[in-house]
Amino acid sequence: MLDKIIEHTRKRVIESQSLYPEKLLERSAWFKATPVSLRKYLLRPDLNGIIAEFKRRSPSKGLLNAWAPVEQTTLGYMQAGASALSVLTEPEFFQGANADLTAARSVNYCPILRKDFVIDSYQITEARSIGADAILLIAAILSKNEILEFTKQAHDYSLEVLLEIASEEDLEKWNPMIDILGVNNRSLNNFEENTNRSLELFSKLPKESLKISESGIRNPQTVIELKKQGFQGFLIGEAFMRSSRPDEACSAFINELDKLKRL
Repeated sequence: MLDKIIEHTRKRVIESQSLYPEKLLERSAWFKATPVSLRKYLLRPDLNGIIAEFKRRSPSKGLLNAWAPVEQTTLGYMQAGASALSVLTEPEFFQGANADLTAARSVNYCPILRKDFVIDSYQITEARSIGADAILLIAAILSKNEILEFTKQAHDYSLEVLLEIASEEDLEKWNPMIDILGVNNRSLNNFEENTNRSLELFSKLPKESLKISESGIRNPQTVIELKKQGFQGFLIGEAFMRSSRPDEACSAFINELDKLKRL
């Protein structure tokens, strides 16, 4: 499945480059806007580090929510107390779109992570042009040098970088320029989820890195356990998007989390 996604992404990048050259992307109003720091919002003491994700579909779980409106959902996430947003823009396997991120940007002043499969420098320019504040780099599909070069380019655009790892071997591709380090609890080989992956890898992660746990987080108690371990951010999508009102599901989750914190 991952190979199929990458193959389709390569074709998508080639098509986008022909339709929207980088010089055209640089004319976007969002390209000139000042990005919001994802790191700073994750470290805010008045928030819980929740990165609430807008995702219509998953290759492993199928359709999650085809009809949730982007503006209402993402604005509701932030009103519920989320620290930041993540928006899927991959169209073939996740039914995402660049327009989804721009729609979220138009109604929110908060950090927005562009969730996609970055394999080409063009996509970083594209991310800046659609209103993203941070990009995702997946260690499993990139070389150490590609991650370094993409990070440099992102920083040139004032974008932050979330490097996603799924194994101890992936850590060899980390570099100190990375803004945020994320552990994916979902295997990219069989798509099985296990939040213990984050707990098991924590001691191996660079001490100076800001650490988040991604995927498979379905209840507030898991966030409490991950917080105790030392994680500062928690990317949650399916647990919210399966609801007919993802924003209300996010609100209920954060309210319960706040109650647990007071115990």
